[in-house]
Amino acid sequence: MNLQKLETGNTSFDHISHGGLPLGRTTLVAGSSGSAKTLFGAQFLAMGIQLFDQPGVFVTFEEQIDDIRRNLKSFNWDIDTWEKEGKWVFVDAAPKEENIIAVGDFDLSAFRIRLERAVQKSKAQRVVIDSIGSIFMQFHEEMHAIRRELIQVALTLSRLGATSIITAERLEEYGRITRFGVEEFLTDNVVILRNVLQNEKRRRTIEILKFRGSNHEKGENPFTINPEKAIVIIPLSAMSLKHASLNERVTSGIPALDKMIDGGFYKGSINLISGAIGAGKTLLVANFINGIRQNKERCLLMAFEESSEQLYRNAANWGIDFKQLEEEGLLKVLCVYPEISSLEDHFINIQELVKTFKPDRIAIDSLSALSRTSSDKGFREFIIAFTSYLKHLEITGMFTSNTPLLAGGTSDTEGNISPITDSIILLRYVEMNGEMQRSIAVLKMRGSKHDFSIRKFSISDEGAEIGSHFAGISGIMTGNPMLIKHK
Repeated sequence: MNLQKLETGNTSFDHISHGGLPLGRTTLVAGSSGSAKTLFGAQFLAMGIQLFDQPGVFVTFEEQIDDIRRNLKSFNWDIDTWEKEGKWVFVDAAPKEENIIAVGDFDLSAFRIRLERAVQKSKAQRVVIDSIGSIFMQFHEEMHAIRRELIQVALTLSRLGATSIITAERLEEYGRITRFGVEEFLTDNVVILRNVLQNEKRRRTIEILKFRGSNHEKGENPFTINPEKAIVIIPLSAMSLKHASLNERVTSGIPALDKMIDGGFYKGSINLISGAIGAGKTLLVANFINGIRQNKERCLLMAFEESSEQLYRNAANWGIDFKQLEEEGLLKVLCVYPEISSLEDHFINIQELVKTFKPDRIAIDSLSALSRTSSDKGFREFIIAFTSYLKHLEITGMFTSNTPLLAGGTSDTEGNISPITDSIILLRYVEMNGEMQRSIAVLKMRGSKHDFSIRKFSISDEGAEIGSHFAGISGIMTGNPMLIKHK
C-alpha cells in the first residue's frame, strides 16, 4: 500500500516526489545559507492556499515576520489578504536574546500550545517551521532536552493532521545533513537543497534523501528561482525515453542536403551542426529556418553569439528574408548573451516561449556559447532536459557547435550532446593546393540511410552549395588531407 501524498502545488517537485509530501507527516528541508529553504516552505504554503484552498501556518524561529512578509511579496503572493482571511497565520517564535535566562530544564510546551491554537483556529492543513536550528544556537548545552521537546512538536503536528515542513541549516553542501546532526532524526522525510559554487559558477539542486515508506526519484535535480514562479525544478531523474518515433520528414532547406540524408530530417529529431568558425553553421541554420515556408511551420531561433540585425543582414545576403517570416508569424528570434541567466533560467524561458509561440522547429546558435555559463555536469543535465523536452513535444531541433580547430576536432560541447542527437552534420576546412576549401559530411543519421561521402561545400551569394565528393583524397576528417596515388 502506497503512502498517501499531499500535492505541494509545485508541479516539478510533485513529479520527482511521486505525488508530493507524505500526508500528515513532517519533512525536514535542510540546506546551507542561501539555498532557498525559507522560500521552499513559503511556496508550499502559498500553493496550498492558491490551488487547493488549504490554510497554513508559518512559524519563524529566526527572521522577523515583517522581513519575511516583505521578502515573499516579491513573488506576487497576496499574503496580507490571506492573513486577513485567516488562511495564512504567522507565529513568531524567535528567541529574544536579551530575555534568555537559563533556569531549569529547556521546555517548548508554551510554544506547542501556541502552535496548536494557531493550527486549530485556522484549520491549517500545512505548517512550516523555519528555522529549527536557531534553538540549538541559543541553548546548545541543552541538546538532549531540545531533541526531546522537538519530538513532542513533531508529534503534536502529527496529532493535528497537518502536513509539515521543518527547515534546518547545514554547513557544507555534501557533508553532514544538518549543522548539529540532530534535526534529521525528528522526521521520517529529508529533502536537501544545495547551492554549490564550482568553477566560479553557482548551481542549485534539490535531492529527496529519504521518504520513509514511499517511493521517490533518486539523485539531485537542478532548480532555479523564478520571479513569478518561485522555485522551479528541472526534474532530470524523472525523465523517460518514451517519446514517439516519427517517420515524417522535414526539409533542411537545402535540396542537396535533403538528398544526402535520404529526404530530410525526421520530424521531432535533434540535429547537430559541428564546425569551426566561419565554416557555414549559421548558414545551415538559416536554411533550416527558411525550410518552414514549405509547410507553413513555425520556428524559434535562439541566438547567443550574434545580434538580430546581424542575423537579418546575413540571411538577406543569402536570399533569406527573416523579417518577412517574422511578419508572417512563422519566425520568432531571440538574441541574448548566454551569461545573463543560468542554464536553468534559459531552459524555463524557452519553455515559456514554446507555450506561447508553439513552434514546430527550434534552432540554437550556438550551444558552445551557452556552455560557458555552467559546469560540464550542469551543461550535460541541461542538454538532457532540453532534448527530452523537444522530443516530447515532437519539435525538430537544430543546434550548432564550434570545434576548436579549423580542420576539425571535437569540442567538449559536442562530446556532451553528440550521443543523444539523431543526426550530426560535419563542416570542415580542407587545405588543397594552397587553397582553403570547405567540406560537408553526414557523420550520423539515426534510423535512416545517408550519404557517406565527404562533399565539397561552398558559400556564395546564392547561399549554400553542395558539390561532388572529394575524389582521390583521404584524411579530410582528421585534418590531414592527402592525395591518394593510384598505381
